[in-house]
Amino acid sequence: MMEMKRPAEKFRPVIVTGLSGGGKSLAARYMEDLGYFCVDNLPPVFIPKFIDLCRETHGQINRAAIVVDTRSREFFDDFVRILGELDAGDVAYEILFIEASDDVIIRRYKETRRRHPLAPSARLSDGIRQERAQLARVREKATYIIDTSALRKADLKKKILALFGHAEGVAMGINVLSFGFRHGVPMDADMVLDVRFLPNPFYIDALRYKNGEVPEVAEYIAKWPVTREFTEKIDGLLDFLIPQYVKEGKNQFVIAVGCTGGMHRSVYIARHIFDFLGARGWQATLEHRDLTKNAAAPASEELRS
Repeated sequence: MMEMKRPAEKFRPVIVTGLSGGGKSLAARYMEDLGYFCVDNLPPVFIPKFIDLCRETHGQINRAAIVVDTRSREFFDDFVRILGELDAGDVAYEILFIEASDDVIIRRYKETRRRHPLAPSARLSDGIRQERAQLARVREKATYIIDTSALRKADLKKKILALFGHAEGVAMGINVLSFGFRHGVPMDADMVLDVRFLPNPFYIDALRYKNGEVPEVAEYIAKWPVTREFTEKIDGLLDFLIPQYVKEGKNQFVIAVGCTGGMHRSVYIARHIFDFLGARGWQATLEHRDLTKNAAAPASEELRS
């Protein structure tokens, strides 16, 4: 079920609710990755006030997700009434309802050894049945319903991205980093490029103490056929990979380029990649991590938007 209710106003909070064990917290985490300000287990009576507070931020909070479920216990009884008040006040909102089959929810609870909020001392099946009945009217009002019974985490992430990843400003962040292998490989790198096979300016006296951002050094590295062939292949690889990662819902991609000391070849190639991504319209940052460790110019850090 995917009934679309497109917003008539910029701020339109998403109320995330559904069955315990269905995957609401995971869905909210993926929405947070998309730039949503998320509040978990908010008693329904506080929803109108929360919406008012978000509006008073004058755009600082323009995407919000509110997780509401039966953990609120006695407060949850007010949920349908509060939704009615929002409707009466012409307050725009969307409801994302997360559910799963009884057997899947039971299996998930057995694996985590947690108690069901409506069956702390009774059978799980009783709590699930009671919760389904309690949530029936809310489910009827849902804008989107996602059944996670047969979904992997990656599948749920794709669905959340498809529903809520369309707003302006939401994009995969790409970090391009040069480094020296003698100083260690960056732990957070998604891709590591070893460029120690390229001709090394270190052995040219006039270039030894200049870094890869200096024109003479860049010209020296760029003039070799192996450099041109390598950059062409990397450009083609990134042209293919980055759209695939975006499609998969990846939020950050760290490209680490390494040479021996992190001063010449890695700096040049990292700059090339950064400029290439900018020309393609991708948002990227550039950092030369180890320049200062080589007594060279200060490490540069830029933002490409």
